Amino acid sequence: MTNKVEICGVNTSTLPVLTKKEKDELFERIKQGDMNARDTFIKGNLRLVLSVIQRFSNRGENPDDLFQVGCIGLIKAIDNFDTSVGVQFSTYAVPMIIGEVRRFLRDEGPIRVSRSLKDTAYKALRAKERFINAHSKEPTIAELARELDIPKEEIVFALDAIADPVSLYEPVYHDGGEAIYVMDQVRDTKNTDSNWLESIAINEAMKHLTDREKHILDLRFFRGRTQMEVASEIGISQAQVSRLEKSALKQLRKYV
Repeated sequence: MTNKVEICGVNTSTLPVLTKKEKDELFERIKQGDMNARDTFIKGNLRLVLSVIQRFSNRGENPDDLFQVGCIGLIKAIDNFDTSVGVQFSTYAVPMIIGEVRRFLRDEGPIRVSRSLKDTAYKALRAKERFINAHSKEPTIAELARELDIPKEEIVFALDAIADPVSLYEPVYHDGGEAIYVMDQVRDTKNTDSNWLESIAINEAMKHLTDREKHILDLRFFRGRTQMEVASEIGISQAQVSRLEKSALKQLRKYV
């Protein structure tokens, strides 16, 4: 998707980029009801939509669909943006576009959630918002259950069902320099120093084997073939495969 030049009939390589001065001037005209200025502002921010939907390129969705949904989020952001707040339009628009895309993925994605489950989840979210406004703190699941008269387990299940999958490359913190991603917070139990050193040792030891021995070990332990399958593939007997395999493993142990 990142290399797609044309999306929804729009040549992305020729999309315009507006300066801050142009954005400010267009917004003044938009406030006065100038629809031409609104159209120009939308076209001038399509690159922003494109950059946002690239975050969702690993979901397997049609990029044209995501682009159209992202444009809906952009239009909503334009219609609701308050210039007096003092923030850049992109700062306000990006979460709006992301939210619109996530709603689309949640409702139209390959993982189907029943309407009743969605209704329960949305009731819980509205009850949570009311509770926060009233008590200035987040409610527990038990408090939500009492408020809605719904079993706790049902609320947990419903909220989990509408939760968006999180990409390992989703930024969780940004201090103006390099971002910290989800994958940076996940412990790697495979690529430890000991496993890394062991892998180097095995690679070095493999250099002492013949090409046939390397091939047999590759078929047996990296491709999951049986000795009979290996024998058939390289044209020798199963007994010879067994003998060569044992000899190769013995050689490896000598160097690892």
